[in-house]
Amino acid sequence: MKHFFDAEKAKQKHGHRKWQTILHEIIFEAETPAGKLFDVLLMVNIGLSVLTVMLDSVAAVREVYGDLLYGMEWFFTILFSIEYVLRLFCVGKPILYATSFFGIIDLLAILPTYLALFLPGTHYLTVIRILRVLRVFRVLKLVTYLGEANLLLKAMHASRRKVEVFLYAVLAIVIVFGSIMYVIEGEEHGFTSIPRGIYWAIVTLTTVGYGDISPQTDLGQTLASFIMILGYAIIAVPTGIVTAEITLASKQRITTRVCRECAAEGHDTDAKCCKFCGTEL
Repeated sequence: MKHFFDAEKAKQKHGHRKWQTILHEIIFEAETPAGKLFDVLLMVNIGLSVLTVMLDSVAAVREVYGDLLYGMEWFFTILFSIEYVLRLFCVGKPILYATSFFGIIDLLAILPTYLALFLPGTHYLTVIRILRVLRVFRVLKLVTYLGEANLLLKAMHASRRKVEVFLYAVLAIVIVFGSIMYVIEGEEHGFTSIPRGIYWAIVTLTTVGYGDISPQTDLGQTLASFIMILGYAIIAVPTGIVTAEITLASKQRITTRVCRECAAEGHDTDAKCCKFCGTEL
């Protein structure tokens, strides 16, 4: 009798895993016919849901089709909610997918509509669903573009500390120059406080130049000219930092395969196991 129950339990577990595998291939894999069809339909629904939210923000359209747009918004929200639950169900470690980039985006795509029940107006935040269209890189098998996107993200992550140091240096520069300009120009020329001077220094250093406040004295204009020239030199620094990291990472090749256990992407073409959790691909 014990062997019978063990066999039945093993059979149920096997059936459960089989359904997980089938759902995983449909929902996550873009290289199968069913997976590609699912993703194409998903793209269409994402586009329609974003269009619905955009039309609802137009007063003239909302007055005539308000009820219809409200119903469509809830239809798409429930649809994406079911999809999100299925994504969690078909991966071995749901928490890893839930905390991944696409997992967070998927959750943010459905939360605003539910929050609107308690906080009116937040449903317009559902336009964030457009970020889910990033999956189109997998749908169309644009591995080259997917690789370049991951390469850029990897380079930015690798250079983050250098960029942080650079930003701290820029922050120190604008504080110093903003304070000096406050002393030179004074309140009569629009520099009513040190924060106001720092604002001007940021606008000038980044070469934006709104022109809402500007130095009037000769010394102030001389300092402004120096900051403008310095701004062009500073712009090139983060570009060079990221470019160097891109060069170091440019030899890596990736595929669109998704791990069944942790839903991670970005594996090398010759990878046999997931580089994040070790599961066999």
